[in-house]
Amino acid sequence: MGKHFGTDGIRGLANKIITPDLAMKVAQATGILFQRGEHRHRAVIGKDTRLSGYMIETAMVAGFTSVGVDVLLLGPMPTPAVAMLTHSMRADVGVMISASHNPFEDNGIKLFGPDGFKLSDEVEAKIEAIVDGELPVKLANSPDLGRAMRVEGDRARYIEFAKRTLIGNPSLDGMRIVVDCANGAAYKVAPEALWELGAEVFTIGDAPDGFNINRDVGSTAPKALVNKVREMRADVGIALDGDADRVIIVDERGKVVDGDQLMAAIAQSWQQDGRLARPGIVATLMSNLGFERYLSSIGLALARTAVGDRYVLEHMREHGYNLGGEQSGHIILSDYCTTGDGLVAALQLLSIVKRRQRPVSEVCHRFEPVPQILRNVRFRSSRPLEEERVSRAIEDGRRKLGNDGRLVIRLSGTEPVVRVMGEGDNRDLVEQIVDDVCEALSAVAA
Repeated sequence: MGKHFGTDGIRGLANKIITPDLAMKVAQATGILFQRGEHRHRAVIGKDTRLSGYMIETAMVAGFTSVGVDVLLLGPMPTPAVAMLTHSMRADVGVMISASHNPFEDNGIKLFGPDGFKLSDEVEAKIEAIVDGELPVKLANSPDLGRAMRVEGDRARYIEFAKRTLIGNPSLDGMRIVVDCANGAAYKVAPEALWELGAEVFTIGDAPDGFNINRDVGSTAPKALVNKVREMRADVGIALDGDADRVIIVDERGKVVDGDQLMAAIAQSWQQDGRLARPGIVATLMSNLGFERYLSSIGLALARTAVGDRYVLEHMREHGYNLGGEQSGHIILSDYCTTGDGLVAALQLLSIVKRRQRPVSEVCHRFEPVPQILRNVRFRSSRPLEEERVSRAIEDGRRKLGNDGRLVIRLSGTEPVVRVMGEGDNRDLVEQIVDDVCEALSAVAA
């Protein structure tokens, strides 16, 4: 991570960390770096539904046009739609203004290259060097300033793309679906795509007002969806997050299905259909041990990476996998997408349900997760994991778990917090080990 960029772009409190000045400089730096050749260069900008999106969007338009880059404005659109349209519309760079699942007070900037993939650490470092004044900004001459224009038909374009990911164009006719749009970027495209496929659609979280994104709705707050699925006696519930690159499923019984179970269902189906590019999938250190054991039982391997969908995708591209994701619901289907796409992942699951003619609860619950305990410890000292007391507690915990569990300790990428995750067959033992590590961390954290 750099001074400005974290594990998923730039993110922070709007007008404090993500200021108009920073947004304009990021746009100028990105516009300069991605000017290649003599053609008229263009940037695509989408956003979610936060109030601060207006401010940041305007600042980025000023930045891009000041260095001679035209801007195509998409308005509220899912992150994966921005990635897809960047490539589809032959733009030189794509921008998504969103803080994902964070509350409305935050905002962020995610950048995509002309191929629709997120930028590498090396490119982000070059952008930071320009933003921080280490490299000059060459402003365009007056006749060469960029222009900005709204794009028409972008929603229809993304909806058609999402529908075409279903092999054989199956209909969802007869399915009762509740979709929770988190009052975010997908509040129009997700319900419309499901309706066009023939489903009876009930929607919550589809009334954004600039302040209510992710508030008590969406993939990080699935209680509202659980209640609505039960109320409507729906076949399935789909919860997206604020920028719709995550998805969580709720089955017809009102039970939440996380990303691990969703990946397991898709992996098994793709394995049977011969669609897996390799005999395995990619997930992060946080995926449940039960998931790994299940994959092993059907002859598939689990490759683990650091936490963050970008690391999952990097491993997939480097080693030729076409399925990966995170327990949190970032599901990457690289045959179709260059980033996590909540709607496309949900459609893949629905196609399996329709084909098998079995309830979602049966299709999705592929394994019993082992008990997993996650705690956070905030710290002030610069290197808490290097303290001897902490190292001893971690080594002791791992020795006690042996091959029957895992202990994952990591620093947060966005705040001064140590995340402690323990899992194993013996819940009491896991709780004791996590308690011991947290106690050691707390003792040195002040």
